[in-house]
Amino acid sequence: MNRRNFVQKSSLAAAGVLLSRYAIAGTEATSFKVVRVPVSKRKFTSKAVEQVIAEVKKNIGNKELAWMFENCFPNTLDTTVDYSKIDGKPDTYVITGDIDAMWLRDSSAQVWPYLLLCKDNPEISNLIKGVINHQTKCILKDPYANAFYKDNKKISEWAKDETAMKPGLHERKWEIDSLCYPIRLAHGYWRATGDTTPFDSHWIEAMKTVIKTFKEQQRWHDKGPYSFMRSSKYATDSVPLSGYGYPAKPNGLICSMFRPSDDATVYPYLVSSNIFAVRSLKDMLEIVAAIKVEFDTQEVNQLIGEINTGLAEARIKTEKYGEIYAYEINGFGSYNLMDDANVPSLLGLPYLVPEMMQDEVYLNTRKYVLSENNPFFFNGKAGEGIGGPHVGMDMIWPISIIIRGLTSNDDKEIKMCLDTLQQTHAGTGFMHESFHKDDPTKFSRPWFAWANTLFGEFVWKVYRERRELLG
Repeated sequence: MNRRNFVQKSSLAAAGVLLSRYAIAGTEATSFKVVRVPVSKRKFTSKAVEQVIAEVKKNIGNKELAWMFENCFPNTLDTTVDYSKIDGKPDTYVITGDIDAMWLRDSSAQVWPYLLLCKDNPEISNLIKGVINHQTKCILKDPYANAFYKDNKKISEWAKDETAMKPGLHERKWEIDSLCYPIRLAHGYWRATGDTTPFDSHWIEAMKTVIKTFKEQQRWHDKGPYSFMRSSKYATDSVPLSGYGYPAKPNGLICSMFRPSDDATVYPYLVSSNIFAVRSLKDMLEIVAAIKVEFDTQEVNQLIGEINTGLAEARIKTEKYGEIYAYEINGFGSYNLMDDANVPSLLGLPYLVPEMMQDEVYLNTRKYVLSENNPFFFNGKAGEGIGGPHVGMDMIWPISIIIRGLTSNDDKEIKMCLDTLQQTHAGTGFMHESFHKDDPTKFSRPWFAWANTLFGEFVWKVYRERRELLG
């Protein structure tokens, strides 16, 4: 993903996108201005979503949070979706915000909160069905790519990357989660609606491609077909050792050359993404069983077993926290203790794999990643949270604060997350990619739809389950 220059509230004209699409809002409780895109310019509208916004605004006491919810919850629909029908089937292209490309990860996460509205709202159901259909095409085009253009002939600014680039690809950074998120969305859609129409022969072929890709990147016998190098001043933009990464001893885990941040891994076995892969493969098998199609389930179950065997090596004993999960390992005994804000993260495991909330090793890991012993946990005047190498030191990602709240059962912790998010939007009414731990007006990416919609998901969840925390 392209890096974005930081913008200051005092010079927001430099952000361009923000000022052209949104008016800057006042921060006083009595003067919140409308900052959503005007109705006539919205990419997609839904009566069901508007009803949720109206209900939440009416029934919570914290009017600033209500205003932020109104801005953020529909941001994906307002600004990023391109819905159409192709050959009679819904097709939805979803950009990530200020970058005109569709990430498999981001697009899945951006529409995920709307699944709760699918059953009784055909327009939302068709929109998400269209995302599944479009993602199927993307996977079949190139399972190693993480981001795509709508125009299959468009040439990327990264066309000179040393990998098998082709027209229609924005980036070809191999990340395990890029293939997991579409399965999560497909499974979530099916569970919400009972509709199996997206799971046609093309989808089945895409799932077989996922399995093939995962098995290739277990690298039992060779390095596999994928490599990647880029000429860049950022070391995290390129994969070392001729594009194959640092050595890894085969142990059943899947190699991921990049993290969900689109930064290169240090050790190839990215633990949170492998845990996500196990859950995704199980979800895949549930769908396959429901549609009663010929499928090699034994192969998938064997793959799940091999990954689980490898994950045993990711449990590291520490004196202070007990046994915790490493962020990355290499199979030779080396490990990287840290966490990154992007999801899947160690912190966010229960968000993607709910049963992890009962995992003692996860609970120990949570204490570690939310401490000063995690090199990317930052605590400053503006708040505390996890960042990562992608935008540098001392920059907290709102996504990490949101995920912390979404995976907490503690009222005090959830309220702290809400308060921090309310205090760090820099008067814009929207989430950002990151903000400085001591100065929230120093932030990156004023238009980041994933973070916006995830914030909406968080507030809506708190509204349904712990409304009193919203004032």
